[in-house]
Amino acid sequence: MADVTPGQPSGAGGTRPPRAEAGKKKARWRPWLRALHRDIGYVAVGLTFIYALSGIAVNHITDWSDGDPSFRSYARTVELGKLEGDDAAIAEAARKKLGIKESPREVYREGDEVEVLFEKRSLHVKPESGTVVDEGQEPRFLLRVVNWLHLNRGKKAWKYFADAYAAALLVLSTSGIFMIAGKKGLVGRGAILVAIGIAIPVLYVRLAGPS
Repeated sequence: MADVTPGQPSGAGGTRPPRAEAGKKKARWRPWLRALHRDIGYVAVGLTFIYALSGIAVNHITDWSDGDPSFRSYARTVELGKLEGDDAAIAEAARKKLGIKESPREVYREGDEVEVLFEKRSLHVKPESGTVVDEGQEPRFLLRVVNWLHLNRGKKAWKYFADAYAAALLVLSTSGIFMIAGKKGLVGRGAILVAIGIAIPVLYVRLAGPS
């Protein structure tokens, strides 16, 4: 029987058995996969935050007080002092004093008030007293921006960023399946968890989806 130095792999000439060598070579791609998964994950953090936050806001659209996750309604009363002139002059004076840069879509008189209408704002002006009720919608902090991006209401160029993010998610989900070997990987607990993840939407559509 050949002598084997303690701590040295067994086998002819003290070399590692061919099967063990093959297993070692097979596992060499996992560190590269983990590095790829890690770096793509870092890049995707910002976009994940945008789509996750917006997704929650839009998913609960009926829970918002005014039914719009991007804007909140407001009504303010402002005293501007007596306003003189015809309806157009009164509307222009009110617009300038309130610092509104947008031009009104419509100006008309209703009783003792001059109504000044903008895209998402309206002024109810009483020229004699100078009282103005300013009603409209103003963007919610951060949500307006993330919803604008999520719903792809910007320029067409954002479509390509969204497509790239979707592709990155596919890479992350696929690489994540094969990152860990053994019982905690795809041949063990991982397979069960993947099956659960696939079963959730399938069962929901089956039980509550369109007929």
